[in-house]
Order: sequence, then C-alpha cells, then structure tokens
Amino acid sequence: MIREDDDRFQNSSSELRIVEHAAGLPVLADRAEKRQEDRKMKVYAHRGYSGRYPENTMLAFKEAEKTGCYGIELDVQLTKDGEVVIIHDEKVDRTTDGTGWVRDFTLEELKKLNAAAVWNGKYGFEPIPTLEEYCQWVKDTNLVTNIEIKSGVYYYEELEEKTLAMVKKYGLEKKIVFSSFLHSSITLLRRLAPEIPCGALVEYDDLGNPGYYCEKFDFQYYHPGVKALTEDMVKSCKEHNIPLNVWTINDMGALEQMYEWGVEGVISNYPGVCKGWIDSKK
Repeated sequence: MIREDDDRFQNSSSELRIVEHAAGLPVLADRAEKRQEDRKMKVYAHRGYSGRYPENTMLAFKEAEKTGCYGIELDVQLTKDGEVVIIHDEKVDRTTDGTGWVRDFTLEELKKLNAAAVWNGKYGFEPIPTLEEYCQWVKDTNLVTNIEIKSGVYYYEELEEKTLAMVKKYGLEKKIVFSSFLHSSITLLRRLAPEIPCGALVEYDDLGNPGYYCEKFDFQYYHPGVKALTEDMVKSCKEHNIPLNVWTINDMGALEQMYEWGVEGVISNYPGVCKGWIDSKK
C-alpha cells in the first residue's frame, strides 16, 4: 500500500495497490541490481528519498537505497572555502534554518545548519553532506549516482574539476552520470573524463530534435522535465540511441505515460512508489 505520507503521489491506476516496498525491509543491493537490469525503466531517487525525508541528506540517500532503486540524483555546489557540498538551491533558505548564499559559507559554517529544519523536528538534526561523505558511503553499494553540476546560476570556479577528482578518488567512474542545465559544464566533463557519461538537463521549455542534439554534442543521456516532454521527443532520442532520464515523476499519470513511451529512466521524489509499480508490471 502507498503510505499516508506518500499521498501526493496520486494513484491513477485502479490496479495499483502495492507500490511501496511491502515489508518495509532493506533490499539487498545485488538483488535490487538484478531486478533493475530486467526493467524497461530505471528509478533514480531525486535528491534521495526526498518525498519522505529531508532532501539531499545522508538520511534521504540511505533510505532511498533501501527501496532497491537503481540510482540517486543529487546536486553539488562549492562553499566559500572551496569544498564540494550537496545542496540544490544556491541559497540555504528553503531547506535549512539559515539564510544566504551557499558560496558565502565556509564548510564549518554550513555544517551548523540543519538540513531537516523544514520537517518541524520530525528528523532532528541533519547536516548538509559533503560530496566526499556521500562517496565514502555509496562506494559500498551498487547505486549509480547522477551528479548534477549546479553551475547555471553562479559559475563556481573549478566545480567540475573538484567533483571529478572526488569521483576518481573513490573509484566511482563506472557508477556516475554527470548532468547540468549549463551544458558547457558537461562538455568540459566529457573532455576531462570521456569514460563517464553525461546527460543534458533541460527545463520545461521544448527542445525539438533532442536526440540529434545529444548525439552531435556527445551527451549520452537526455534529462528533460516531464511537463514539456512529448512522444516525438522520445522518438527522436530513440532514433539516435540516446536514453532518457525524465524528471520529476511524482504522480501515477506521469509514471504510466513514461512507461508507455518506453523511456529508460525516471527521477522521482518517491523511488519506492515507482519501483513498486514497475515491479508489478513484470
């Protein structure tokens, strides 16, 4: 059954009653990986299990892993003292008890902020994690990580290079997909690390002929917003052998549509719901 706090993920299919992991038990990573290999769609946890836990925290990442999802999507920025941290917004206001730009805080100062503050005490204190803390944990799982380079609003100096260095330090090159709305950032990463695939992130504006675009500029994935995605765009990607990872899939109608169109991956705040529904289709 869908848990009460997953109500926002509306069930538009009367056949679906099972979606959350039935017993609520952790799924062994090797079993989860094997199941995902056979599916039409892979599931990425958007900022971790952000529908039920504080986004972009180690708690949200670890709870996402328990669902048996294929991967985790997260966002990276730089602190004032040049450390790579995981946070989505360029300001800390929305997700923490602080105010101001991420780039104006040192790592020590950021670590004092509570990334679970908006959950009204439900999860106590959750610090903003560094990318290194995440890599230390994820290296022992089978998860693939989609790292979004947050360089489109403020262009951080050496963010791409520092992120890549951390990935290589922990030997994660085969378990990473880079993405960014600023396509020059992933162009740079393709040059620095051609062995690591990159995805072109696009907002809700239409981009006609995306398959050709990604093939021409050597982007291995297309990451569109679901609201503007059309079947013609999906067909364009398939014609050019470009897999899609579509964001953010938080309702049953969108999930069913992506399945019908045969997209390769979905990015969701509710990975347990998506995984459960995909399991039911086998």
